[in-house]
Amino acid sequence: MKNWRIKLSLLLTYFVFAILLNSVGIVILQVINNYEVSKSAASVLEGFKDLPIALVSFLVASYLPRFGYRNAIAVGLVIVMAACIVMPQLPSFAMTKVLFLCVGVAFALVKVSVYSTVGLITGNRQQHASFLNTIEGFFMIGVLAGYWIFGLFINPDEPKSSDWLTVYYWLALLCAINLLLLISTPFKQKPVSEKQSSAWREFLAMVTLVKLPMVYIFVISAFLYVLIEQGIGTWLPTFNNEVLHLPTNISVQVTSIFAACLAIGRLSAGAILKHVNWYTLLNGCLVGMAVLILLILPLTNNLELSDNIGWHNLPLAAWLFPCIGLFMAPIYPAINSVILSALAKEKHAAMTGLIVLFSALGGTTGSIITGYVFSAFDGQTAFYLTLLPIVVIAIMLKTLQAFAEVNDEMQYAK
Repeated sequence: MKNWRIKLSLLLTYFVFAILLNSVGIVILQVINNYEVSKSAASVLEGFKDLPIALVSFLVASYLPRFGYRNAIAVGLVIVMAACIVMPQLPSFAMTKVLFLCVGVAFALVKVSVYSTVGLITGNRQQHASFLNTIEGFFMIGVLAGYWIFGLFINPDEPKSSDWLTVYYWLALLCAINLLLLISTPFKQKPVSEKQSSAWREFLAMVTLVKLPMVYIFVISAFLYVLIEQGIGTWLPTFNNEVLHLPTNISVQVTSIFAACLAIGRLSAGAILKHVNWYTLLNGCLVGMAVLILLILPLTNNLELSDNIGWHNLPLAAWLFPCIGLFMAPIYPAINSVILSALAKEKHAAMTGLIVLFSALGGTTGSIITGYVFSAFDGQTAFYLTLLPIVVIAIMLKTLQAFAEVNDEMQYAK
């Protein structure tokens, strides 16, 4: 397979960050138990992760082609490795905020670099969409692994135990291994020409991309999608614990079903999109999400569980609701690929900066809104509200398709 070492390095890098980024839902549950933090206060952890992603990607995305994509990924890994080592040494809610701050800064560097590199190692629109879905699918495999890894270190008999913090030493080791792999992987990137050497000019070029109608519609779609995914993904462990009344460790591990469905959905979409139009697939996914919400959430009312709850006797809703991930999975990578494929390769880093910026803002908004509704009403109401952005995304996709059709006759930028 052409460029296989580069592709493997990108996949493993995403795997590491998947575990850390999507541990926020688990950590919210743990800080509520360990440090007696309220739900609304704990919800800010998503902001400590996502807002640095938004700010850093916005400020440095246009500079990364000159700094070097591999260098940026390596710096991100070093930042996260250091934070993971310090986390168990200073156990507190404040240090938890610092950890996610570091993860957010590092991921901004990594995601812009990874997405931009995909444009360099793929040859056409189909390859781009396929590999981007594969990368995002591998990301979800990391998320799936993370739920089980954290679950192994959580003591269900002692809710206030800090034993779970030991997991960060292992994550630091994983970062170190991945860093060694990255720096030993051949990585050729064309140098930026003198004409493109002005960082300010490149920054302005990124900002002006928002003026393009197609980019404007994409930004709304990406923002709303991440709002849904992070709202559900972040609060699903707490939903399992408080609404389905599952033990803490089981609540975390059951959330892995959601991650597994996202992984399966994205890896499958990588193959499906080679043969099926993206617009047809994504509309079917939105319908599937809405149907599942309307059918499954009523099953979570007035549950009566046995005293010894485990995987063998989980309520039906605990198995079925996370399957929404199958339908959610293809949406984000597909719309990202549509917009990137419509732009010249030299604009991919700048566009990815905007993707990361508005995705991060959507993630923070989704988590905070879900957290407040969860506290003020209940978990069912919080998840029912996701139907509203689903409808808006469907409208945005129709407009995005119209713009994409205009670009279909254009040759893929080489």
